Amino acid sequence: MTLSLTGFVDRVTEQGLNVLSTRVLQHGELAAQWDLTIDERRVQHSISKSFTCMAAGLAIAEGKLSLHTKLNEFFPQYVVEDANIEPAMCPGDLALYDLLRMTSGHDNPPLTAAERASLEEKDWVKYYMSLPLDRAPGELFTYSSGDTFIISALIQAATGQTVQDYLTPHLFEPLGIHDVYWETSPLGITLGCAGLVINNEELSRFGQFLLQRGMWEGKQLVPAEWIDFVTRKQIDNQGSVDWSQGYGCQFWMCTHDAYRADGAYGQFCIVLSDKDAVIAINSQEEHMQEILDIVWAEILPQL
Repeated sequence: MTLSLTGFVDRVTEQGLNVLSTRVLQHGELAAQWDLTIDERRVQHSISKSFTCMAAGLAIAEGKLSLHTKLNEFFPQYVVEDANIEPAMCPGDLALYDLLRMTSGHDNPPLTAAERASLEEKDWVKYYMSLPLDRAPGELFTYSSGDTFIISALIQAATGQTVQDYLTPHLFEPLGIHDVYWETSPLGITLGCAGLVINNEELSRFGQFLLQRGMWEGKQLVPAEWIDFVTRKQIDNQGSVDWSQGYGCQFWMCTHDAYRADGAYGQFCIVLSDKDAVIAINSQEEHMQEILDIVWAEILPQL
């Protein structure tokens, strides 16, 4: 079946939305594609988080981490002893699960892009763990790129490899994603929360891998149970429309029984399991809900 993107392209053009590349896969085949110019490699922003989540699942499957692993188990040197801070409010007591579903307990999450650019402290793990929590972890969702960076650091401490190096033989190479660039911290830790540079066709392969519950060309790259777990709602969240459907573990829940990896400025990897379909989009556009609205109006009915 060939799917038409004419309506989608017409709508984004009419609304002045700067969508750059679109891929639709269904039943494991390319159903439609469109590029404004060429499908070049671009920064995927927070879609990077969903790749880091795969590394966490692999480390758990290998017995090197668990959902209950706490930061102080791998970073005891950074635990701040302060009699005025309750133990439950110390970042060292945070568990991997708290970080994965972004319930770490910060009102103002550390290590935002702006803060990373200006922070004098080069050891970002030390910095993160020096900041007391504002509330008990596990209770409330607050979107935090800092949480994902700490996941990356934790994986590196547990496996002895950066997340990029760890994922290269386990995920990138099997998916045919070669010579990956991924930004690092000043001390060489894979950024994890952002900074991954791939193209949209490569992103669509990641979506197909997710749709196939971690299976690729007959090999189980990541346990299916992990894919199932991280792509279902783990915590309620507040937001508008497709940002209010709940959050999994480094994945967003969508309307229309879908889930997605999601990056700033309109990077999307949408998985519609009931339609056996994947929609991958790269953009340079702040109006992200408007892009999704057109996906639901123009692409979804054809699936």
